Amino acid sequence: MKRLVDLRRPRTRRAAGVTLVEGIVEVGRAVRSGAAVAEAYLREDHSPEALAALSGSGVEPTLLGTGAFDKASVRGSGAEVLAVVADPTVALDELELGSDPLVLVVEGVEKPGNLGAMLRTADAVGIDAVIVADPTTDVANPNVVRASLGCVFTVPVATASSEEAIGFLGDRGIEVAATLTTATTSHWDADLTGPIALVVGTEHEGLSAAWLEAASRPVRIPMAGEADSLNASVSAAVVLYEAARQRSTA
Repeated sequence: MKRLVDLRRPRTRRAAGVTLVEGIVEVGRAVRSGAAVAEAYLREDHSPEALAALSGSGVEPTLLGTGAFDKASVRGSGAEVLAVVADPTVALDELELGSDPLVLVVEGVEKPGNLGAMLRTADAVGIDAVIVADPTTDVANPNVVRASLGCVFTVPVATASSEEAIGFLGDRGIEVAATLTTATTSHWDADLTGPIALVVGTEHEGLSAAWLEAASRPVRIPMAGEADSLNASVSAAVVLYEAARQRSTA
């Protein structure tokens, strides 16, 4: 129990190369994606669906009393199944991109909820990969896993410095479309077809100078009201779906 609770700490997770996955949907997606499950636990009053979520994992779950399970759970209560799963991130050079890739780059993301929401959108759009550049939140944070509803396992995700990410994209001839409030071209009018990486920065700081310099296609999301910015995950969703629309008709 002490070790499971300790896995909430980023340093402990990184040292072990794992993350904690809770919930029927999240665990089920991790298992179906082929993620390596090291350990699994079920609450004593679990439903058949909770056991089914582990089907194919190759791991015999341990039954825990309600109090013990809730103590180990990041949520505290409400989950029925908990698994210790290999860290879902890969190295940049392990990303397998197609001939016409669509990539999402997220720079300096701070909030697990925002990153998780972007991963859900990335899965829904069907993009090739997500690169998390200079992250200030841990991609393997259990709250990212939860906010993504397990989609952190269904989309290839790599972490890197911005410098490494820019070099990676340049070496592969992938254009950089950066979302900027100062851009003169809207995301509706920008060409988002072909090998392209859509780059989203933080809500308060925007993108760093490195990405501004690397961007060959600056785009903006038109805003008609008083608000001068959107939530980072909303911005990513708006531009990703426009890219998907353009590519479907190209």
